[in-house]
Amino acid sequence: MFIASSLGLLLFASNAIAREPSTLQKKLLPQTFEVGNSSHSLDVSSCPGYTLNGLRETTAGITAQLSLAGSACNAFGQDIANLTIDVLYETTSRLHVKIYDTANEQFTIPESVIERPAAPTTSLQNSSDLVFNYDSSPFAFWITRRSEPDATPLFDTRISSLPPTPIPAVNASDSSTGFDGFPLVFEDQYLQISSALPLGTNIYGLGEVVASSGFRRDVGTDGGAGSVQTWWARDVADPIDANMYGSHPIYLDHRYNTTTNTSKTHGVFLFTSAGADVLLATPSSSNVSLIEYRLLGGILDFYFLSGPTPQTVIEQYGEIVGLPTWQPMWGFGFHLCRWGYHTVNDTREAVTRMREAGIPLEVMWNDIDLYLAYRDFTSDPVSFPGEEMRAFIQELAANNQHYIPIVDAAVAHQVNATDVYDPYTRGVELDTFIKNPDGSEYIGQVWPGYTAFPDWFANNTQQWWTEALRNWSEGGVEFSGIWLDMNEASSFCEGSCGSSANLTNTSTPFLLPGAPGNPVTGYPECYNDTISGPSGNLTTNGTSTFSYGSEGTSALVMRGLGAANETGVNLNTPPYAIHNGAGPLSYNTIASNATHAPGYVELDVHNMWGMMEEKATHLALLDILPGKRPFLISRSTFPSSGKWSGHWLGDNFSKWQYMYFSIQGVLQFQIYQIPMVGADTCGFNDNTDEELCNRWMQLSAFTPFYRNHNTLGAISQEPYVWESVANASRTAMAVRYSMLPYWYTLFANSSTYGSPAVRALFYEFPDEPELFAVDRQFLIGRDILVTPVLTPNVSTVDGVFPGRGQVTWRDWYTHEAVNATSGANTTLDAPLGHINVHIRDGAALLLHAEPAYTIEETRQGPYELLISVATDGSAFGTAYIDDGVSSPPGPNTTVTFSVSSGKLDIKSEGAYEVGSKVTNVTVLGVQEPKEVTVQGQSVASEQWQYTAGLERLVVNGLSLSLNEAAVVTWN
Repeated sequence: MFIASSLGLLLFASNAIAREPSTLQKKLLPQTFEVGNSSHSLDVSSCPGYTLNGLRETTAGITAQLSLAGSACNAFGQDIANLTIDVLYETTSRLHVKIYDTANEQFTIPESVIERPAAPTTSLQNSSDLVFNYDSSPFAFWITRRSEPDATPLFDTRISSLPPTPIPAVNASDSSTGFDGFPLVFEDQYLQISSALPLGTNIYGLGEVVASSGFRRDVGTDGGAGSVQTWWARDVADPIDANMYGSHPIYLDHRYNTTTNTSKTHGVFLFTSAGADVLLATPSSSNVSLIEYRLLGGILDFYFLSGPTPQTVIEQYGEIVGLPTWQPMWGFGFHLCRWGYHTVNDTREAVTRMREAGIPLEVMWNDIDLYLAYRDFTSDPVSFPGEEMRAFIQELAANNQHYIPIVDAAVAHQVNATDVYDPYTRGVELDTFIKNPDGSEYIGQVWPGYTAFPDWFANNTQQWWTEALRNWSEGGVEFSGIWLDMNEASSFCEGSCGSSANLTNTSTPFLLPGAPGNPVTGYPECYNDTISGPSGNLTTNGTSTFSYGSEGTSALVMRGLGAANETGVNLNTPPYAIHNGAGPLSYNTIASNATHAPGYVELDVHNMWGMMEEKATHLALLDILPGKRPFLISRSTFPSSGKWSGHWLGDNFSKWQYMYFSIQGVLQFQIYQIPMVGADTCGFNDNTDEELCNRWMQLSAFTPFYRNHNTLGAISQEPYVWESVANASRTAMAVRYSMLPYWYTLFANSSTYGSPAVRALFYEFPDEPELFAVDRQFLIGRDILVTPVLTPNVSTVDGVFPGRGQVTWRDWYTHEAVNATSGANTTLDAPLGHINVHIRDGAALLLHAEPAYTIEETRQGPYELLISVATDGSAFGTAYIDDGVSSPPGPNTTVTFSVSSGKLDIKSEGAYEVGSKVTNVTVLGVQEPKEVTVQGQSVASEQWQYTAGLERLVVNGLSLSLNEAAVVTWN
């Protein structure tokens, strides 16, 4: 969670989202940071670039040397004269281009942190989908498709392809938004490379970001101002158009050919943990757009992915960073949390009230209220006694429910010699904490006061972390999974607090939300609290609470191991100032000159801290809960995080705007191979209200991670608080739980192939340009279209139905076919409490016929089949089934459903014994049959019904086993 350092900052953060920025500076670059460093020119226009020489072929591609082509410019650091370039054709769809200092002294991400694919043993150069082209002097390269050698390159660093420079700063007050030139720059503290893009091309990714432009990034055309994406992880409450918790240097480029009316997608991944700015821009009157990378160190390590569809690009990215972890089935249930369950009895009461209201609850969580003095791996002996926690958690387990506690990134420092806190003292004993450059312990400040931070590079940290988690569980907090928060990592000091800090001061340097002097006063847009005060109700005494308008130069020293003690290297304020929304790099986090084993500096590894904690925690849970799949949700993420964890979208706001933003967030993280993702439903910061919570509980029921969570001091927002929200939640959850076999199969595909579980509409319909910017709707897999209400005080919603009239979409609830406008919006009824869900034709879905209170109870009930045939009478679907918890996954069965010419074929393959039977089959889009048969035997007429207006056939009273083949016909 994020807390600003004063009431004023809290109010600013709350109100800022209501203002629409009018300039690039306000919209994208919230602060300008001046750098007074006379030893560097701060201008790349005189940088000479490089010359290629010494080219030779290798087994997998080519290698060559790059030499500085003139006098060093030393723009933001010291130019490195000798570079090496390796070009590897790793697969037929993946090309790896790596440019690095020949001396190998610049920081590179160790294989021990993120394992990379093995190099090929045979040459793929002549069979690859991609081709590496180059000019020797000045060195430049461009990537093309083998099938389209004359088409616009996929990536093109030639200066002749880029707009002429200098290009004036888009904002006069910030010269860094201009472009002095486009040479290749490779310095110890600054790397720059640029590529031309087709004018106004469709770019997705480059997060994590809450982008005002939507899921499709603003490249500076169609009235846009362009984008500056900064990669520097920080603890901040979901800012718009600024850096936040995670860094993901990959983008999808989806290009539409207006001549052929077809599209192709490719991907570009820059494998770096460096702090960076990435600029997307289109200069005035330019016939091309561009992307420019500006890094604070490291190397240029590019992977190009040929696609040619959005889904295949995402899958190819998964082959590099690792496929998503297998999720336990119970993780797909509804989760409940808040900062403000002050005791175990408060927590238990919420569980009881959920059951009394008949609202399914799968997992109960606790925030930092759980802790003794806000210390990790503790439970307060008065409010959360260990044995009472054990009893409570075992009550949950007896009811097929689960429990997840929070773990913050920082570990409390021992206050004095008599202070007993084993996680700290054991960490000192095993030497697991980050150091200052002089070797002393690095001191930060977080919730428990002064803190130490785990060093994930240290030899003993995994052992220590596993011990701490195991001891916690054995002490009563018998968790099923872990919530990792504050892991950017967050600290309330600006950099190091200093070794002379007063360790006995354990207070936070600001007022907590809801404390005297810091009330939680914000409400959703258009909620009028002067009518209803803090109730959040839709109406008070018959008066609506809705109201419009209620919101408003030295010797060259390359940066490698031990860089913290090197001279001539500026770790804390590098000459190029990335546009970190917090200002100085060390503000509100670990100082950038802090050191890790075996000599890495925080500046180089900062963006990986959260991912490395996720990896350590995942491995610890495998040890503590052997044979069970770890369930983790984390805030800070990095490439490969999905291999270890899921993600929630951070400390959002109880605003309609943020409910809309949650969709782009879910779509972004599908690209990043972190499919288990969702928002704090109903909003975290500020107060929600009845209408917003009603709509949001329904929307989130159709996202992978489904949790309601809010801040300390805000009004309660559990789904039982308002009856209309309770009703809407029950309805949406029943649909979600019935769809669990479909969700589970999608995630099995994610963990096996890297396929995205949630998809933008254009993923499935890539040749329909009207879909390229759609992010107010989304698809679950290929077959389910969700169209939520995202604005207050309405009873209809507009949505586009893909397929341009060639696809039939049927209503989930009524099974009626939609009379959709081709290629444009169709208005749908959407009264409060109803979310529009539609089924694509050609779908065959295995569903739970009787959604129950928990997932385990639901799984014990019967199945049903829902089939929506296409115009040619066909449909297809699969279902992956296993025990839902084993790690690694054990025996499993895949069931295939194929429909053609009035015949359903069910085929089963695998060793898992499926206990539940299919009791009914619903087929949509068929004519009334004269006869229905099952396994060749005629079905009695009273066992099937046909509804002509819906073209619907329902066959009841079946008992079909999914362990063997079956045939159902209608003719």
